[in-house]
Amino acid sequence: MKYKRLTKEQFEALHVEFANFLASQSIDKKEWDALKAQKPEVAEQELDVFSDLIWEGVLDKASYLEHFSPQHIFLFHCQETSMHSIIIKTNVPGVDFLQKEGLTWLSQHLFTPEVDIHTGMKKYDGERNLALFELITQGAILSEGQLYDQLYEILNQS
Repeated sequence: MKYKRLTKEQFEALHVEFANFLASQSIDKKEWDALKAQKPEVAEQELDVFSDLIWEGVLDKASYLEHFSPQHIFLFHCQETSMHSIIIKTNVPGVDFLQKEGLTWLSQHLFTPEVDIHTGMKKYDGERNLALFELITQGAILSEGQLYDQLYEILNQS
C-alpha cells in the first residue's frame, strides 16, 4: 500500500465510487460478499488498491496545503517539481493561531517585529504526491490557496 487505507466513514461516503471500482474488476455485490467471507486477504487488498487510487487522485489535484499550530502557520503551494512555502511565526505568549482571536491578532500585527515571516522553495526529494501525503499525515489540510495567494501578493509588493 502506497498511502493509507481510507476510513470506514470515507468508504461510506465513496460507496458509489467503490462499487464502480469493483464493477470495473467484474466484481458484483454477491462476489464481493463472498470475497469478504472466503478470502478476506483479497478483499483487504481491494480496499487498499481503491484507497491508493483515491489518494492518488486527490493528491494529483492538490495545489495548496495549510498547517496551523498555536504559534505557526505553514502555507504551501505545491507545484509540479517543487513546493513553495510561507511560514508565519510568533513568539508572543498567549497568541494562538488556532483561535479566531489569534488570527485577528495576526492581521493587526502581520508586519511588526512580533511576527516572523519566511518564504522558501524546496524541490521534491522523491515523488510529489508522497511528499504531499507526508505533510497531510503531519496535520496539513488541503486548501484553495486564498491565504497563500494573498500573502504572496503582499510580500512581493514590498
